[in-house]
Amino acid sequence: MDFPPWLQQAIQARLDEVSARIEHDPELNRIRGETDEAFEALFAGEDVEQTPEYAEWENRYIVGKGIENRQLYMQGLRDGIQLSVFLLGQSMLTDRGNDRTDA
Repeated sequence: MDFPPWLQQAIQARLDEVSARIEHDPELNRIRGETDEAFEALFAGEDVEQTPEYAEWENRYIVGKGIENRQLYMQGLRDGIQLSVFLLGQSMLTDRGNDRTDA
């Protein structure tokens, strides 16, 4: 099923809005800062993957991505529910309008 261009544009605009909000999220900004610090410490060692700094960076990176993905998922879920409710409501209004013209 292809969505009409106006709906594709609306979905893209919403995705851009949510992505921008997540980009400026205080919790994620803190974690990104910690991740950057851990990444810089990573290159102080010679065998990078065997150092505790690498493990620290990797853990922080995974946590940050997990939080970001959770926020994107939850916002997508909320948006999907709102869209479904709206479309069902419109469908019910259309059905009621058709019932009145049939009577």
